Amino acid sequence: MENKFDSRTLMFSEGKNDECYTPDYGVEPILEFIPENKIVWCPFDTKESQFVKQISKINPVVYSHIEDGKDFFEYEPDKWDIIISNPPFTNKRKYFERALSFNKPFALIMTNTWLNDSAPIDLFHDKDLQLLMFDMRMQFISPDNRDNSKITFSSSYYCWNFLPKQLIMKKIKANVKQKEKDKHNLSRFLNMVLWA
Repeated sequence: MENKFDSRTLMFSEGKNDECYTPDYGVEPILEFIPENKIVWCPFDTKESQFVKQISKINPVVYSHIEDGKDFFEYEPDKWDIIISNPPFTNKRKYFERALSFNKPFALIMTNTWLNDSAPIDLFHDKDLQLLMFDMRMQFISPDNRDNSKITFSSSYYCWNFLPKQLIMKKIKANVKQKEKDKHNLSRFLNMVLWA
């Protein structure tokens, strides 16, 4: 008996954990790459977002959020130069298609596991994908206080026409407790692999 799956349902399913916030240390590494006097659009953010708080200290910012009736797929501010934000990880291809359609620079956080998918290859086939990668995992903040300390994936800024080169590696300044936890988890993982 053959199982049939609806691939569109699997690929574009509704996510339950998509409203997660970027910690302050996850915003800091991108700041140095923002050109002076450019208007930054944060399309998945409220005024409480770390993106809005930190970027507005150095550049003009416009922000929007679907809860305010400003859906990324339908809304666009009158004036903006660059997109920087953390989009939902569900339906990621659609968010990147929309970002690329503006033909303006962007930096969007996304899981590194997405590099195993064919979507980045398809989307950036004729465009240069740029990555700002980190030495450790970001621990996103849940609005309902879910414990995100066991996040198993790392994330990067996936950029287009934004960074000075295709790949940049940065250290992030998470708290000491988080760094120790990541070192411990890495050590456990390596021991499991070595002794398997």
